[in-house]
Amino acid sequence: MLATRPPCRRIGSNFLRFASKHSSDPKKPRPRLARPPKAEHPPDRWNYNASSLLEVDAKTQAELAAYPLVDANALEKGTTSPRQAKMLVRDWIEDSLYNPHYGYFPKQAVIFDTEDTAFDFPSLRNSIDFEEEIAQRYAAYGADKHYGPGRQIWHTPTELFKPWYGIAMAKCLVAEYLLKYFPYEDFVIYEIGAGNGTLAMNILDYLRSNHPEVYDRTRYHIIEISASLVELQRKKLSAIHPCVKVEHQSIFRWQKKEPSPCFVVAMEVIDNFAHDMIRYDLTTLEPLQALVTVDDRGDYDFIYTPISDPLIASFLKLRTRLAHPPAIPRLLRAAPALLRAYAALPFAPNLSQPEYIPTRLLSLLRTLRTHFPRHRLLLSDFSSVPDAIPGRCAPVVQTRFRNTTVPVTTLLVAQGYFDIFFPTDFERLRDMYEHTLAQPAGADAFSSAHLAADYFSSYHPSTRRRPVEGVNSASGLPVGERKSSVFSHTQFLQTYADLSQTRLKNGQNPMLEFYENVKFLF
Repeated sequence: MLATRPPCRRIGSNFLRFASKHSSDPKKPRPRLARPPKAEHPPDRWNYNASSLLEVDAKTQAELAAYPLVDANALEKGTTSPRQAKMLVRDWIEDSLYNPHYGYFPKQAVIFDTEDTAFDFPSLRNSIDFEEEIAQRYAAYGADKHYGPGRQIWHTPTELFKPWYGIAMAKCLVAEYLLKYFPYEDFVIYEIGAGNGTLAMNILDYLRSNHPEVYDRTRYHIIEISASLVELQRKKLSAIHPCVKVEHQSIFRWQKKEPSPCFVVAMEVIDNFAHDMIRYDLTTLEPLQALVTVDDRGDYDFIYTPISDPLIASFLKLRTRLAHPPAIPRLLRAAPALLRAYAALPFAPNLSQPEYIPTRLLSLLRTLRTHFPRHRLLLSDFSSVPDAIPGRCAPVVQTRFRNTTVPVTTLLVAQGYFDIFFPTDFERLRDMYEHTLAQPAGADAFSSAHLAADYFSSYHPSTRRRPVEGVNSASGLPVGERKSSVFSHTQFLQTYADLSQTRLKNGQNPMLEFYENVKFLF
């Protein structure tokens, strides 16, 4: 099943052992890397990941803890991976994926593109034929070199099922726009991370052909962090659809305020948002934040310190308020005596399992509240992923080697050659999103708009948000938007997609069946 996408990352001795052990063809020779040039340290230390089974002596621990704390913003200025430094896990992931000099997306990732041709679904007998068609188009990218990481190609439903997938998104958005805002407001769309620009092209082509009166009032903004994709999107879209404006910027640095009603689209984006890692001390239940250390030889390790990062602390406070439990068994949390007995067992761990928390996702929600106060969010991504590394809400870390996608079992892999992507708990995301939007943008939570909304009735429907301050409906009274809902991939497409266009001869429909681990928030 095409539930995940092939990613990439630099490979060391741990990877080679994994690749040889799990080779799909036992007759093939063990994979090897080209012998590295002579270096100051022994070859077997090149990109070596320290084993968690080995104890680190106190002197080494003190040296690691004394390294300067850096973040992804500071690391952007460097042209090589950091040494003798420590950073939060989210900065480690962000630097690995997005550093402009050696990051995975700027330097390695290629989005699968069928260019101007789409699959002729009604002519294919079954899903096996469809997968063979995909394999043939992958083969057009060329074979991987045998001595190192291969071409990092990954696919999205937008590309595989174009234009029908994009048309389904267009129908969803335009239905909401026609119901609420036409003809008094422009149709304003912001897409975060537009990839090859295919979704934007499909949406705008549909509007121009089926809703020309809406197309004339459309403003389509793309917020894109990758310089190469910015160039591709401008080249692909600007001449055909002049309403498109591509902004080369990270959404986390966005400072412009959009006062108009708008739609924010994020398709297959948040899975690559950096997460932090926390673990709990099983004797005190104190949460600890994880930091990645990189020594002078480029070896990686984790150290754990009490929570000091404001974003992590803010997330944990929000989670407590929303009654989302941590990754500790409920009985251990409820019974201190049982916890003490558990901690006293021979070989019992002193820390809970790793838990990956979506701190960057929380940053996005706050950005939406502050800079897009009248937005409606359409978001889709993985709700679960196979082959994840150990831990709760843990990511898949994988690369493409000799034309095969290979997952690894650790986050501590060399930067720039591995995709790192996370599942999203959509029910928790919905709770976080609605709670964040309910908070006032300013310090005054009891503005005149809020008072006006409650003047005639103290009842406010639980399915609707509080009104935006200073924004009135056509009747002159402030009105809240309806709250967002979570949909399965199948539910959403059965509502908005023309499924006859992607149905195969035997009745199978890969657009519904190939992404069962995807959900929507709208």
